[in-house]
Parts: sequence; structure tokens; C-alpha cells
Amino acid sequence: MKNQKMYEADDKMILLIGDNYDLLQSLGSFGINLGFGDKTVREVCEEQGVDAYTFLAVVNFSINGYKEFDDADRLSIPTLMQYLKASHSYYLDYELPFIRKKLVDGLDENDNLARLILRLYDEYAHDIRRHMQYEEKTVFPYVKGLLEGKGNDNYDIETFSKHHSQTDVKLRELKNIIIKYLPSDAHRNSQLTATLYDIYNCENWLNQHADVEEEIFIPTIRRLEQKSKQNDVSVKISSMISQNTESNETLSDREKDVVICVVQGMTNKEIANQLCISTNTVITHRRNIARKLQIHSPAGLTIYAIVNNLVDISSVNL
Repeated sequence: MKNQKMYEADDKMILLIGDNYDLLQSLGSFGINLGFGDKTVREVCEEQGVDAYTFLAVVNFSINGYKEFDDADRLSIPTLMQYLKASHSYYLDYELPFIRKKLVDGLDENDNLARLILRLYDEYAHDIRRHMQYEEKTVFPYVKGLLEGKGNDNYDIETFSKHHSQTDVKLRELKNIIIKYLPSDAHRNSQLTATLYDIYNCENWLNQHADVEEEIFIPTIRRLEQKSKQNDVSVKISSMISQNTESNETLSDREKDVVICVVQGMTNKEIANQLCISTNTVITHRRNIARKLQIHSPAGLTIYAIVNNLVDISSVNL
């Protein structure tokens, strides 16, 4: 059931835990240790090196499904990756082995159905481990490269998103088998009931983890990719402008007139009529312009014309 309260940086951290005790696991994933007394969320996060805005974004989304962030650009990608990596470690190194041990303790090892249950659980654990290791080996290094300004033309976050699915079919089968067919005595019933409760909690956590990736992490990386592409374009434009500035050859007034006509979308024939010259002369001017500027496309000439104040950007159909 949703709490419906939206937590803020000036709320006391202990209030969050008191209202939602399942956040204790999230604290560990963010690297936040207990013992914070009556300090606010902001104070605790600052002391423990966690971005408070990102922490609250994940907390409020996990509790209430809230994802309309005031400023999505404020989300800290390193904090998100720290959270996801720590969550993987908790699940793979602790939760999965813990549940398996409880299953072993509660099952009769001589029972064929019990062995089937363990095999089903091991297959489920293998699928989850493979999925999380893919993120560790492929997705997170890719994002780290983006943060360092290193793009990858062979991969993007959309590739991950298309294959990002929850592996819960085997777990659902496992729960149904335990509920319908086991156990055979009161002692095993108590053990397996407690284990089943852990499995349900684990399933809820895994669904929440996948939702954080889908609704917060992936959209944030999409924005990072867009910024990275924009930066690449800016660098290329700056390089082009620099090269043009250093060129010893400048355009004649007539060549500038031709550039303006090209930017306005005119054909060679239309340019000829506009400037009262022949089409062949227009073609010659365009060859000279391309040679002087080393720009061979209308889009490139448009950028040149705007930067050099030959046309006003408001008059250009972008």
C-alpha cells in the first residue's frame, strides 16, 4: 500500500525508516550506515557522500511511484550506479544464498519433489545472476564511458532497455509448488512458510529494483546520451569554425550572396535568376565556396552563414 507522503531533504531520516521499514535495505544500497540520530535526510546524505536529491528520488518512487522530478538533470548518475551495484551485490551475495539455505533446511532431501524445487530455484538464481552480471560488465562500463566523454557507436541504453525484463516465471512456479504440494509435517510447514515469506519479499524487492532501472536509470542515461551527442556536434562545429577562421581565403561578396541563397533553400537555377547570372556561374561559385570553406553540405553552409552573420537564425528553417 502506498504511503502517499512525499519526503523532502529536511525530513528526519528516522521518520522515513519509521514510516517505511523496508527502506532499511535501500539505505545499505546507497552506502548509508545506521546511527544517524535525529539528523535530516540532507545532513545524513552530506555526511555519508550520497546525493540527497537522487536518494529522495529513488525513495519517493519506491514508496509512492512518484517520478515527476522537479529537475531530472539533478539526478546523480554515480549515485544511481552505486545504488544499483550495491543492490546487485546484496541480492547475489546474500539474499539468493540465504533463501536457498532455508529451502534446503525445510525440504526433505530424499523427496523427488524437493529436489525438483531446488533445481527450479537454482535455475531462477542463475538467470538473475546472468542478468545482473550483464549490467555489471556491459551497461555500467558504458555509462562510465559516457560520463568520461567516451561514446560507443555500437551500443546505447535503448539496447539494454529492449532486453530489460524481469525473470520471475520460475519464481512464480516455485511459490505455487510450495503452496500447493508441500510440506508433509508441521515442522517443515513452519520452515517453508517462513521461507515462502522471504521469497515473496525478495520478489517484491526485485520488481522494485527493475522499476527503478526502467523509470529512473534508463531515462537518465538517455538524457546523458543526448547531451553527449550535442557536445559532439558542438565540437565539430567549433572545429569547422576554427578551420574557416584560419583559412587565408575569404569569400567574395558574390560568393556570400550564393551562400545566402543556398541557406534559403534555392536551387542553382533559382540562384541564377535571383543574382542575374548563369547557372554555370552559380556552379563555379559553389565549387569555390566548398574549396575555400571545406564545407560541402547545405547544413554546413547554414551553420557558417549564421556564425558569420550572413543570415539571422530566426529566418532559417531549421
